[in-house]
Amino acid sequence: MKKIAIVTGASSGLGSHFVRQLDLKYDLDEIWMLARREDKMKEIASKLKKTKAVLIKCDLSNLEEINKLTDQLKKEKVLVKFLINSAGFGKIGTFSELPLEEQMAMIDVNIKALTTVTYVVLPYLAKGAKIIQVASSAAFLPQPGFNVYAATKAYVHHFSKALSIELKHRNIQVLALCPGPVKTEFFTIASKDGKPADWKTKFMVNPRDVVSKALKDAESNKMESVYSLPMKLLKIISRIIPQELILKYFKWR
Repeated sequence: MKKIAIVTGASSGLGSHFVRQLDLKYDLDEIWMLARREDKMKEIASKLKKTKAVLIKCDLSNLEEINKLTDQLKKEKVLVKFLINSAGFGKIGTFSELPLEEQMAMIDVNIKALTTVTYVVLPYLAKGAKIIQVASSAAFLPQPGFNVYAATKAYVHHFSKALSIELKHRNIQVLALCPGPVKTEFFTIASKDGKPADWKTKFMVNPRDVVSKALKDAESNKMESVYSLPMKLLKIISRIIPQELILKYFKWR
């Protein structure tokens, strides 16, 4: 049976870095790449050193398109060694300001698609497989002005940790990846002017380093991966100081 990895959101950002590092670091027969932009996936696939790429063009905001992955899994004889749920997006703005369709799309991709893909792939996971769910440090606290996005990532955070316990009997590890601001195109889509807030630029990190640490943490059977000291401090603060007090002084405008 073929040993494979499945990566959603594989055309850019953290997903593309996961594809590259899985290719270099692990003995896999294929990496299945899922994303909307086929041209971007082809570009990344052409640069892989030793692993065959299988491209599955799909828009995960449309849950019916996940059937493309379901059908492919049924046709092939595979053991899934890695499932990386990296697809996701955010929109900055208050709940009353943002269009409802954009907010529902965040829920569809960040929650519904991630949950559905995980469920679909579950029967094909090998013993010792790793699931990495891309959450965010936004999961640690409610975030006015980033409300729905932060709430979707809190779901991913909690879902991943509970699932890790549920899958222990199969020796499958689930890791919640909780980065802060990362140097990707995320904020080009998330913000109205295509730029992150000034304070976020001070905490920007390299996506390659975030992915490298996530894979090491998964190998160490950790349930959570938090890159950078500021984000680790944020997590600690969010557990020590009452959220009501933090939110009282939250500067989101």
